[in-house]
Amino acid sequence: MRVLQLIDSLDAGGAERVAVNIANALSDQTEGSFLCTTRKEGLLKESLSQNVGYLFLNKTKTIDLGAIKKLRNFIKKNSINIIHAHSSSFFLATIIRVLNPKIIIIWHDHYGNSEFLENRKFGALKWCSKYFSHVFSVNKPLQKWAKNVLKFKNSSYLPNFAVANKTLSVTSVKGIDGKRIVCLANLRPQKDHITLLLAFKEVLKTFPDWTLHCVGKDFNDVYSKLIKEKIEEFKLYNSVYLYGSKPDVFNILSQCDVGVLSSKSEGLPLALLEYGFAKLPVVSTNVGECVNVISNAKNGFLVEASSVPELANALKYLIKNKDLRHTFAKVFNKHVEKCYSKNAQIETIIKVYKAYYK
Repeated sequence: MRVLQLIDSLDAGGAERVAVNIANALSDQTEGSFLCTTRKEGLLKESLSQNVGYLFLNKTKTIDLGAIKKLRNFIKKNSINIIHAHSSSFFLATIIRVLNPKIIIIWHDHYGNSEFLENRKFGALKWCSKYFSHVFSVNKPLQKWAKNVLKFKNSSYLPNFAVANKTLSVTSVKGIDGKRIVCLANLRPQKDHITLLLAFKEVLKTFPDWTLHCVGKDFNDVYSKLIKEKIEEFKLYNSVYLYGSKPDVFNILSQCDVGVLSSKSEGLPLALLEYGFAKLPVVSTNVGECVNVISNAKNGFLVEASSVPELANALKYLIKNKDLRHTFAKVFNKHVEKCYSKNAQIETIIKVYKAYYK
């Protein structure tokens, strides 16, 4: 098998990190592992193994004939027989499949707004899906959606997995050692940083020397502007820090003491798994598959989405109870390593590939 991961960018997002992790893991499990980013490169290019064949298309429009030709030639030159298409890259994968009927397409659905699937537009996806062999869904609602709405039979739930890249050490985190909260999330509305800021404002009333560190891509849009305005309005400029995208996630996590997610909607957030591998105690909203990762009050805290009091109280409780933080971190780390390891998920992926590759 010679497998190509197809992704729109290499920005430091969840779907992008999964695509890179899979490509790297397959480099010593298959005859050939490749990755193609269609529209944009990014920080995650640095994380790609030298054993992974790489292509950047610089695609500028939905149907870009030059990009299609370039990808088709790359596939032919490298004898690639399986395209593992992530998120919206399914459309380009389908075009290649039409041009070369022998290509197998596996589509990986990372849709983040799984709490609001009734609003999902899927006309093009419905048409393209007839060319798919299999669909991986990052949570169970998405798997159910694929079967009931997309009417696709060959779908399965595939949890994300995290890989601890401890080689990079670039970022020095601000604040006081032992008193840092980290939120690993791109600045998107579904991540609900506003609720987090309101909750952290309450935390500071009791623990004024703690700091909040937000790591994730800043799109410099209306939502990003709102976050920065709220930081100013709440006078949090000496307590809340925005870092943008960073390549050394585990280095940053190693300098922090509590991991938090305040999302309104999620699939299976890779950030939670990375918190686990970094041995951080966590507080997360109860959305998507978070309930399957966190057992409330046993290895972390789950709170209702958009609830400022619940989020603030959970954070304050962890801050106040250092021994509990250590216990949660230890138990959570064991759970993540056991259930969301690279080996288990790669074995499942290869098994699916083999079912269609003959």
